[in-house]
Amino acid sequence: MFCIKTEIPAEVCQIDDELKAIYHSRDSVCIWVFRSREDRNRFMEETVGMSKEERTEHFVRFYPDVD
Repeated sequence: MFCIKTEIPAEVCQIDDELKAIYHSRDSVCIWVFRSREDRNRFMEETVGMSKEERTEHFVRFYPDVD
């Protein structure tokens, strides 16, 4: 297990973990939040092997109604 100490905003912590997809690289951690578990799972399947930029573009294109 790897733990990286940081301060996560309370509003992110309050979101159900099953609605979050998390990506990390050497210099960043991204958290995408979905309206449903099914959307989150579909996103994970659709973006396997993609870079952070490709995943972000995919999220914006196919999940535009998520704030």
